[in-house]
Amino acid sequence: MSNELDVLRRLPLFEALPEADLEQLAAQAQQIEIGPNAVLIEEGAPGDAVYVLLDGELQVTKRSGAHDVKLDVRRPGEFIGEMSLLDNIPRSASVHALRTSRLLTLSKEMFERVLATSPTAALAILRTVTTRLRQNEAMLHEKEKMAGLGTLAAGLAHEINNPAAAVGRATAQLRELLLSWQQAMSALDALELDDHQRQQVTQLRQAMAQHAAALVTLDPLSRADLEAAVERWLAAHGVPEAWNLAPTLVSFGWGMDDFERLGQNFSAGQIAVLAQSLGLGSAVYALLDQIAKGSERISEVVKAVKSYSYLDRAPVQEVNVHEGLDSTLVILRHKLKPTITVTRDYAPGLPRIEAYAGELNQVWTNIIDNAVDALGGSGEVRLTTCPDDDGIVVEIADNGPGIPPEIQSRVFEAFFTTKPPGIGTGLGLNIAYNIVNKHGGDIQVKSRSGETRFLIRLPLRLPKP
Repeated sequence: MSNELDVLRRLPLFEALPEADLEQLAAQAQQIEIGPNAVLIEEGAPGDAVYVLLDGELQVTKRSGAHDVKLDVRRPGEFIGEMSLLDNIPRSASVHALRTSRLLTLSKEMFERVLATSPTAALAILRTVTTRLRQNEAMLHEKEKMAGLGTLAAGLAHEINNPAAAVGRATAQLRELLLSWQQAMSALDALELDDHQRQQVTQLRQAMAQHAAALVTLDPLSRADLEAAVERWLAAHGVPEAWNLAPTLVSFGWGMDDFERLGQNFSAGQIAVLAQSLGLGSAVYALLDQIAKGSERISEVVKAVKSYSYLDRAPVQEVNVHEGLDSTLVILRHKLKPTITVTRDYAPGLPRIEAYAGELNQVWTNIIDNAVDALGGSGEVRLTTCPDDDGIVVEIADNGPGIPPEIQSRVFEAFFTTKPPGIGTGLGLNIAYNIVNKHGGDIQVKSRSGETRFLIRLPLRLPKP
């Protein structure tokens, strides 16, 4: 026991304990030994003891997504495991041995007795906890930012890849169709038509673009009936491959009335050429419309990213909060499933505010992202803004299960999270809280079953240094 006593005497945690108490502590503490890579503490497990490292080396890690983030290495003379006992929460990190290590195990009751009888021990714990919190927060803050960037990048890649792939497919199909359409149009121009017929052909060509831009929506039964009717009509007028052409023409809004008019003014041979040119032309215009929409979607995402990040602009900006919220929604669109509704209730004429624009968008990102996670794939996110004396108020709400009353006061604490280990670091809302404070504002949470609201108040002008 003398070795244990010598170690305990050298620790600031126990140096002020009376000798009798120190001997009792050494006698009651259990000595354990663990081998290399053995797990001493597992993140998320309940805390029931504090450990004093007598010999060896321990590594502290925290789960972040699919990776373990190294926080620190503990060496002989240091203690570990005090955080969860002090705060009565599950273990916030994991600890494993880098080599064979010997430790003293102090039960929760023994640890609490030490703190109650020794002000010096309590002060040593306070200093150690404060230092470790600062170190861990700084390290995980950077990791959280990088993980956030990675998540945003993956989401943006998904957002851009879909319209880019659609543009690529439409371009390839257009290349194949153009030659056939050119041949069909040449055959149409070669027809011997009178002036009235030529006028009708011109009208049909103009109608192709209009039909392609507004595809019809029919229920399956109505579509099948109309396709069958158009196919019979085309076949009766000698149109080749009527079975293949009818679905295309119906999809682009050509109905029986259109074909009846053709039958009144054109011969069977002319109708066959006209039907081919209409089908191919409608498909070409539709592909052009797809390419235009895909390009616009890509442009929208790029514009949102530029607005979100405030590239090539000074850190402090006169910010339109509505633009920041909308840009954030575009950035997070990959998480907004069709079963999640986003409702905007923006106050008209909301004044611009002076802000660190890029940082402010992190606030919207972290809170909206949490709201979406809380919905579990289905529900509503509501964004509301309004003026407030010499500032503005932004409310971000969801109709998820709500935050239990007993933990609402802790949601802005660093490392506090209700998510399982590895899912969240507990820094998202803490980052938002610090950014709002930096702007001289205030952030609150109000929650009950079926509703959670985050209220962010921001002044019109940044506080003076």
